[in-house]
This record gives sequence, C-alpha cells and structure tokens, in this order.
Amino acid sequence: MQQQQQPVNQQQPLMPRPPQVITSKDLAYLTDQLSWQLTATKKCHHFAQECIDSEIKAALDQAGKMHMRHYQMLLRHCQHNNTQVMQSIPQPSQHQQPMQ
Repeated sequence: MQQQQQPVNQQQPLMPRPPQVITSKDLAYLTDQLSWQLTATKKCHHFAQECIDSEIKAALDQAGKMHMRHYQMLLRHCQHNNTQVMQSIPQPSQHQQPMQ
C-alpha cells in the first residue's frame, strides 16, 4: 500500500483591507463569528470571576478582552451601508443577445 501525501497546509494570502461589499454568505459567516466571539467573551468573564488563582484570572480577563476586541472589529465590518455600495458597482448587462 502506498501512502498518499497530504498537501502542505497552504494558506490564502491575507486581505490588506476588508472588501467593500459583504455578500449574504459573508454576512452569515460574520454573524456566526460574532456569536462565537461574544460567547467566548462571556465564558472568559464568568470563569475569571470564579477563579481564585490571580494569574489564571488575569489570563482569562486578557482572553476575554481579546475576544471582545475581535467582536467589535467584526461588528464594524457589518455596519457598512451595503446597499449603497452594491448600487455603485457596475452590473453585467442584462440585454445580452441569446446564443443561437
């Protein structure tokens, strides 16, 4: 038996800035991420309050603040006026001749 080699983990290049338009699929993904980030923030806060060890409490507080920063960043990306931006993008012509 031959072992198949798995491709090396190749990551897509990072976007230098977010796209001007948020598609419905992007918005669904962002909504999920917002939910996960908010849940993580709440869990970190809860467990930091329950914790006795000051080092662990500080680490949980720091993690909670990181998740809140991520939540706020994603929320800003969702607050575009998406309709206005979509109207400014040229649309393909709908008066194309049918192929014969």
